Amino acid sequence: MWVLLLIPSCAAAVLSCLRLVRVAAIADACTGRVPHPPHRTSGVGLYETAYLAGGPARVVDLALVRMAALGRLHLAHTGWTTVVDPQGRGRLERALIGAIGPDGQCRTAQLKAALAAHPTVRDIGDRLAQAGLATPAVVRDHALRAIRQVRWALVGAASMLLLTVLLTAPDGTAARTAVAWYALPLVLTGGTLLMARVDVHAYTAWAAPAGQTLLRALPCRHTATDDLLTAVAISGPAAVPDPRLRAALGS
Repeated sequence: MWVLLLIPSCAAAVLSCLRLVRVAAIADACTGRVPHPPHRTSGVGLYETAYLAGGPARVVDLALVRMAALGRLHLAHTGWTTVVDPQGRGRLERALIGAIGPDGQCRTAQLKAALAAHPTVRDIGDRLAQAGLATPAVVRDHALRAIRQVRWALVGAASMLLLTVLLTAPDGTAARTAVAWYALPLVLTGGTLLMARVDVHAYTAWAAPAGQTLLRALPCRHTATDDLLTAVAISGPAAVPDPRLRAALGS
């Protein structure tokens, strides 16, 4: 009986681990073709910094805080965003106003989701990836998905082992044999996850190693508007001192 539970556990472990290894190899090949960027911050603005620190969602948060600080938007803690000035000063601002719609008001959560998937925001990530500062979105998504599959295979093998122990408890020999066999998928998936912490973890972050170095070199102060925007770009809405604005961003 327990052998029928072991077979799918082993199959899931092997297939998920092979997929993770393949994803790591593809990621190495993709990032290896990107030239190493120079150690300077020219051409990297606040929106680029926000993308490196937190991805598209962070870019949207920064745009909302910036436009609210300039009086172009009103962010209500009740979860609504209202356009005050419909004239966008840049491509991202125009995209944000367009995402709100002709009524000039929409739910903040819906606005954030729509703008995060907008081509204007994706272009920021594409430019950073081409410069070697950001992890390509496809590489990051595949790496995260492969790691999740290995984790689920590990959880599945542990669950099947527990069920097997309960079924074979009266027979001590069968239980010990089952535990010994289940060690194979458990060790395989557990060891693969440990190695992924070293070899694949870098591909799950928005910023590539060069981008992470750039982020560590940036200041993060809260004394003026520009410094507040830098803090939001790096740390997210938690850097906003106004609790009502923080609540509005979290709506």
